[in-house]
Amino acid sequence: MSTNAIEVNSLTKIYRERSSKPVRALDGLSLQVAKGELMGLLGPNGAGKSTLIKILSTLTEPTSGTARVNGFDVAGNPLETRRSIAVVLQTSSADLFLSVWDNFVSYGLFQGLSLAKARRKAAEAVDTFDLSEYVKTKCQDLSGGYKRRVQTAKAFLADTPVLFLDEASTGMDAVIRRRVVDLIRSQTRAGRTILLTTQVLSEAEELCDRVAIIDRGRLKALGDVPALKRMARDVYDVTVTFDEIPAGLRDFLQRDEVIRVEQHGSTLGLSVRAGEAKILELLSEVARRWPIVHFEVTGASLEDVFVGILSQEE
Repeated sequence: MSTNAIEVNSLTKIYRERSSKPVRALDGLSLQVAKGELMGLLGPNGAGKSTLIKILSTLTEPTSGTARVNGFDVAGNPLETRRSIAVVLQTSSADLFLSVWDNFVSYGLFQGLSLAKARRKAAEAVDTFDLSEYVKTKCQDLSGGYKRRVQTAKAFLADTPVLFLDEASTGMDAVIRRRVVDLIRSQTRAGRTILLTTQVLSEAEELCDRVAIIDRGRLKALGDVPALKRMARDVYDVTVTFDEIPAGLRDFLQRDEVIRVEQHGSTLGLSVRAGEAKILELLSEVARRWPIVHFEVTGASLEDVFVGILSQEE
């Protein structure tokens, strides 16, 4: 018996539109996710992440290649595949004409829970996602952010062995996002397999056992976060704080080794591709020109790895 909960082999998906040329969303993608693993799936918009989730959840068929979830071929045995999964898609799956409470209870019953357990889990979801004010509100009357809470909460009502989360925390405030992160952690500790797509790279860095980076339907990098960071050798994150950002500083930083510049108030965040001696030389030159209040140098982040891998394709 396989130790993998998800097995993707040479998966290709081509969308054919009469009015435009075919779009190759997945291009021979192969990937395995072990049972009980939390795998992060990262990539730019249009990389093929959502297409992969849709194939694995039986919502669309591959053009070629195979995919298995919990041992079941997703194309050949879609019913058993669906019984093995819960999924949060980018599009809303809440029942718009039902109240928040009825959404939760009816979904629990649909998943085979007893009425008592469905109600208990519904109450837990209301508390976790801070929805007590809206339990009697029809989902069609909720804002987009609250609809997203309902949709994400429903996926955690099920006791399925595999969970797909496609941008699950999008549109949530920091408090609810933190609760979702804690909930995901508890699920993986209980042995649930999770495939997570997210644009919040710090979330992936914090949560995931391994990360797969895909672009244009192809796998570009795969490994745990420390292993991926080693790919960004001689890339460092540098933060420099001033009383106020000096005029001319940004022009000064227009150099090959500075690959990212972000401003947050009076602090600049830089990603610098250079050795330690070169970085200290750069900071010394900045300090000679402008008074520095504080600076900090750290190793590369997952974001640096992500940007570096994708920039190689440009």
